[in-house]
Amino acid sequence: MSTPPFEILEHTADVGLRAFGATLPEVFVNAARGMLALALERADDETGAVRPEKSRRLSARGDDNEELLVHFLSEVLYALDTEGWRFAEFRIRKLEGNVIEAEGWGRQAEYSEHSRVAVKAVTYHQVSVQKQNGEWEAVVYFDI
Repeated sequence: MSTPPFEILEHTADVGLRAFGATLPEVFVNAARGMLALALERADDETGAVRPEKSRRLSARGDDNEELLVHFLSEVLYALDTEGWRFAEFRIRKLEGNVIEAEGWGRQAEYSEHSRVAVKAVTYHQVSVQKQNGEWEAVVYFDI
């Protein structure tokens, strides 16, 4: 049985997740997927699918992998909150040093078209990105 791409973590005031990936780009993608699973109550149809109609560039900088993850997820959350983006998938174009360049595929929705859970911000609380036993793991918490 393969490891799921992410799991939800309980916390007294926030909500978190632990994302997994065989590579660093994969763990960033799975963290973004996990955050969207928390932030959106439903997708486009009863199957849970979001149609990848068009793309949006996403980029962030950070001094280390933890800061880079927080900034990347904050960019995804910004696109959701301010532009109505509902992402179906992500492609990491570059993840080197302190820069990530990605592309999110999905569609833009009217605010009334989707229900939001109050994910207000990505936090630095207990954030970690590390390689363990040959697999990458990221832990991140969100202010709700």
